[in-house]
Amino acid sequence: MTTGEKIKELRSQKGMTQEDLAAKTDLSVRTIQRIENGEVVPRAYTIQTIARALEVDFEDLQSDAFDNNKIQKESKEHIWLPLVHLSAYFLFIIPTAVIWILKKEEIENINTHARDVINFQISLSIYMIVCLICIPPFFVLLVIYHFIIIMINTVKVIQEKPYYYPLVIKFIKA
Repeated sequence: MTTGEKIKELRSQKGMTQEDLAAKTDLSVRTIQRIENGEVVPRAYTIQTIARALEVDFEDLQSDAFDNNKIQKESKEHIWLPLVHLSAYFLFIIPTAVIWILKKEEIENINTHARDVINFQISLSIYMIVCLICIPPFFVLLVIYHFIIIMINTVKVIQEKPYYYPLVIKFIKA
């Protein structure tokens, strides 16, 4: 049972309307509605205020903290993993490495994604240097390939589908 469902149930048991609860908590009726409908995850302070108004313990309303943390963790992954892939637009590995170092403890799959992107960046840099020296027209094709593959893989990551970087030399392994 979510926090919103618990609040709704306790409010109903106490014979309170959403307007009554809003008046006791100094929250808007719309905020109470959104919490009860699960449209928003209330902050700890808001839950504390509602718990006082309903005369229950904070912990009674906050027992689904694991679910709230899971939602927050997943939303972070939806932001940072695509950013790791987009950072491949810079052939220098510095932006990717910085994101990886800063977020490796916080984001679950970032190690795999960052390793794949850095391997792609290094491999493509080598291919581009060789093409620039030996076969200049292929350099332009590699630049186009670079932009297309990054965009395709970023979209796949956003959609939570498997991604693949072809022609990559595994410089950094698991």
